[in-house]
Amino acid sequence: MPELPEVETVARTLRPQVLGRRVDGVALFRRSCVHPLSLPLETLTGRFVADVGRRGKVLLLHLEGPQADNLPDMLAIHLRMTGRLMVHPSDSPSGPHTCCRFALSLDGRDAGHLFFDDVRAFGVLFAGTAGLFRRWEFWRTLGPEPLALDAAGLAACLRGRRTAVKAALLNQKVIAGIGNIYADEALFRAGVDPRSPADAVARQAAAPLLEALQGVLRLSIEQCGSSIRDYRDANGNVGAFQNSFTVYGRAGQPCVRCGHPLERLRVAGRATVICPQCQKIF
Repeated sequence: MPELPEVETVARTLRPQVLGRRVDGVALFRRSCVHPLSLPLETLTGRFVADVGRRGKVLLLHLEGPQADNLPDMLAIHLRMTGRLMVHPSDSPSGPHTCCRFALSLDGRDAGHLFFDDVRAFGVLFAGTAGLFRRWEFWRTLGPEPLALDAAGLAACLRGRRTAVKAALLNQKVIAGIGNIYADEALFRAGVDPRSPADAVARQAAAPLLEALQGVLRLSIEQCGSSIRDYRDANGNVGAFQNSFTVYGRAGQPCVRCGHPLERLRVAGRATVICPQCQKIF
């Protein structure tokens, strides 16, 4: 599943292609991709894209236009495992995995169609007002953004939690946007064994873990994310951060710091790679 850096990259590459565009129509091919609480996607017609952003792993189209109680202020797109967003010419045919397409215009002229394609069909679209978003439990319970935290804030997120620190990092209610790749990479960089109790890390290693987490995320964003299988940005390009992995997917290979073979284990039900020499349990 695309994590924070991948969704941020999609937002940055999509923004110049849709900013200021008017939604002129919506063609929905897979109704199951629309969240049950969502307003009908047809209510997007006539709205303008004011900005493109992100919250955790969810891409956001901020909308503006005529004010009315039943018109959406935002379209949230959760790409999940295989979702892709790309703008194509208006005469481009829909593919077998096209869930939805949005007709766009700029100053009254055709500006192409925004396609949402999803091979696995796990992605979710949610068009809503601020009030509707507050009713969406997933949205309402999202934890803070890791790039906006300070060490005290991260310690507060982890404090009192007896679960493994990796489990806490993967919990979107604790911190938003972190998945398996960046949890493993950050914990290695901080020298923290992922099995360490989150509360112990909060008391003893919150600052180095935050520095590592933010450093890994920012480096990945600079390299346009990680492309393992399906991920592409809004221009169809792959990311490059997979070439910088220090532990993720490298079980059995030598540690980049000490040369000891990396070990694969399971933490929080997820495959995890660590260096038993460089990462300690707190």
